Amino acid sequence: MNRQLATKAVAAASVFLVTGTLAGCSGGGSGGVGFDGVQSATIQIESDGTFADPENGASEEQAGLGSGFFISADGLALTNNHVVVGAGTVKVKVGGDSAEHDAQILGSSECLDLAVIKVDGGGFPFLTWQKGDIPTGEQVYAAGFPLGDPEFTLTQGIVSKNDTPGQSAWASLDHVIEHDAKIRPGNSGGPLVNKDGQVVGINYASVAELDSNFAIHRDEAQKVIDQLIAGDDVLSLGVNAQALPLDDQGQAIGVWVSSVAAGSPADKAGILPGDVLLRMAGKSLAADGTLEEYCDVIKTQGADGTIDVDVYRPSEDAFYRGQFNGKALEAVTVPGVGASSAGGADDRRYTTVTDDTGVVSVDVPVDWADVDGASFTDAAGHQFLDVRASTNLQAFSESWGTSGVTVSVADTAPDLTAESIFGSFASLTAQCTPQKTDAYSDGVYEGQYQYFTACGGVSDYVIVAAQPADGNSVIVVTVAIADPADLPAIEHIMGSFAVVFPG
Repeated sequence: MNRQLATKAVAAASVFLVTGTLAGCSGGGSGGVGFDGVQSATIQIESDGTFADPENGASEEQAGLGSGFFISADGLALTNNHVVVGAGTVKVKVGGDSAEHDAQILGSSECLDLAVIKVDGGGFPFLTWQKGDIPTGEQVYAAGFPLGDPEFTLTQGIVSKNDTPGQSAWASLDHVIEHDAKIRPGNSGGPLVNKDGQVVGINYASVAELDSNFAIHRDEAQKVIDQLIAGDDVLSLGVNAQALPLDDQGQAIGVWVSSVAAGSPADKAGILPGDVLLRMAGKSLAADGTLEEYCDVIKTQGADGTIDVDVYRPSEDAFYRGQFNGKALEAVTVPGVGASSAGGADDRRYTTVTDDTGVVSVDVPVDWADVDGASFTDAAGHQFLDVRASTNLQAFSESWGTSGVTVSVADTAPDLTAESIFGSFASLTAQCTPQKTDAYSDGVYEGQYQYFTACGGVSDYVIVAAQPADGNSVIVVTVAIADPADLPAIEHIMGSFAVVFPG
C-alpha cells in the first residue's frame, strides 16, 4: 500500500487566544488587545504523545509544535484539532516567552480541525473577533510560530476569497477564507487578524506552489466554540485523522489515524495509531484524498450513532471490522487461509464494485474488471441482490480455472440457513477436497464458512453464509482462487464486503 502522504501544505499547529465576548467564555478582562498586542495573545503549543507517521507507518513518542491564541483572559485558547488531539501532555508558551504552562484539551473536532484548550493561569491578553462582513481584498495578517521557531512571526496579505468550501486531507469545512499572508508548518491554529488585531479566521492549511493559504472562517468557529468550551466534541470520533493521497493510479487509499483520543468512540472501538479507515457505514473513504466522505458519514449517522467500520492495520498487514459505538474491532477471519499461505503482503491495487442497486459492495483486484451487478431469483424463489467480479465472468462461472468473487444478499427466510446455502453448492463442492467448516465472525457479520481446496484439481474455494446483527438479511460470499498469486485477495474481500440498505 502506498502510504506516502500528500505534501501536507498545512501548517502543523498554531493556536491562538480569541475573544472573551462569546457566550460561555468566562472572561478575565473587559476587552481584547489591539493589533499591537497580537503577539502577546498568540501562543506556541507543544504536544507530546504517541503518533503514527504516515511516511513510514511507525508509531513513536514524539512532540509536535503548533500555534494558537487566547479567547479569554482566564486561559481559554483556540487551536487546530491536528495540533493537540491524541497528545499525552500539552505545554504552552505565551507570546514568545520561555515559561511553560500546562494545558488541558476541552473539546475538539477533526472535521472542522478545531480544538479548545484551557491554559493554566489567568490574566492573559486575548483577541476578539472581527464583526460584520469580511470583504474580499481586506488586509490581513497571519500570526504564529512557524517551523517550531520560538520567535513570533507576522506575515501580511489580503483576503482573495472571503467564503469558500474547503475540503482537505485533514478537514471538511463549508466556510474557508483564502488569503495570501504566507503561513508555514507551525502556523496552523494561529490567528488570521485584521488591521485592528481582530480575528478573521484560524489558519490551518496552505498550498506553497500556488501561494494559497487557508483559514477556517470566523463564522465556522463561532458556531461551535461554546460546545467545545463546554467539553463537547463536535463532528468527532476522537481521531487525529488525515486522508491519504490517491495512489499513483488515482485510487483512493483511506483515512490515516495519526493518534486517538483516550475514551473516545474510536478508542472504545479499538482503533490504534497507524490504522487506516477504509470504509464507514458501507461508504468508501478518501475518494478524492480528503476527509469529505468521513465527515459526511458522521454528519449523517451522528457521532454517537452505531457506525460500521472496516480497518486495515499496516503493522500487522491485517484487516479488522467493527463499529464505532457498537462492537469493538475484530480481526477478519480469512477462512482456511493463514498469513503465509495467503502470500504475505498484498501490493496490488483494488477497486470497489457494487450491485446495480448500490446496496452490495466489495473490493476486488482492479484486473477483475468483468463485473455483473444484476439481481437474481434462486430455485426456491428467494430474490437476491448480487455483484460478481472476475477477469472473465463466463470462464469463472463455467470452470475452476479462473479466480473470481460473488456477494449476494436476500431477506431472511426460515429455509435460508447456512446448511441449506452450503447444500445449494453441493454439486460444485463435490469436485473439491473439503478442508474446514467453522464459525465465521468479523465484528459485523456472523455465520459459518466452508473452505475447500483442489476444486477441479485447480482452485481453492470459500463459501461464507452470514448475517448482520439485526438478522434481517442473509449474505452469501463465494471466492474461487485459481492462481496462488490471487490468494491475498481472499483477505481483502473478507475485510471489505458490505451490505448497506438505504434509510
